[in-house]
Amino acid sequence: MNEMLQEKTIPFGKEVNEETTSEITYEYGAAVPKLFAGFTAVAAIGWLVSIFLSGVHFWVLPLPAGFEVAGTPWAVMTSEFAYVLGIPLALFGAFYYLTVLVLSAMWFHSRHPLVLKVLTPMTAIGVIASAVFVYLQLFVIEAICPFCMVSAGATTILFTLELIMLKKSSLPSLRQLIRNAPAAFDRKGVTWMLFMFGVSSLVVLGFWFVTLLPVANL
Repeated sequence: MNEMLQEKTIPFGKEVNEETTSEITYEYGAAVPKLFAGFTAVAAIGWLVSIFLSGVHFWVLPLPAGFEVAGTPWAVMTSEFAYVLGIPLALFGAFYYLTVLVLSAMWFHSRHPLVLKVLTPMTAIGVIASAVFVYLQLFVIEAICPFCMVSAGATTILFTLELIMLKKSSLPSLRQLIRNAPAAFDRKGVTWMLFMFGVSSLVVLGFWFVTLLPVANL
């Protein structure tokens, strides 16, 4: 596979891929593209799980009166910790994974290391948030939500893959990369990124819109 950068064709498939953009030079290990493909697949799984959980919050909850939730996954999903300002945590998770997916697509578009650097704090925050929620499930709510645990596992894998890709790469400092940001987020790439984000967001908004329909009276 060939990649064009500054009118220079750079072959991939070697042990190390070296690329130059403006004033920066960086290298990716040969395994990085495959690792990023796995990274993207895991993010897609996380997004699907979060979308499913969001659908449960929109369509299934609240549960019928008298429904026993103690010790079941429903205890987690109906707890006060499952919401922030009335918004399901699963919905925040859906947009988190969607953002990761969109940035992953940007990396495949530009191969720019700034995208990799931006994903690092994002996935780190995801791990911290997941760790807190897992703690709440185990020691406060005393119940486990399997889908929530899948999401926690997914974001942990994302962060781990992120660290591995960074270790296998030789990248400039974040300051240098920020100065070179236009090369990472060119107009065409940003346009597609916003399009992907917008279309995917419609799925979640569609879930919410269905709850507004007077289906109970049909």
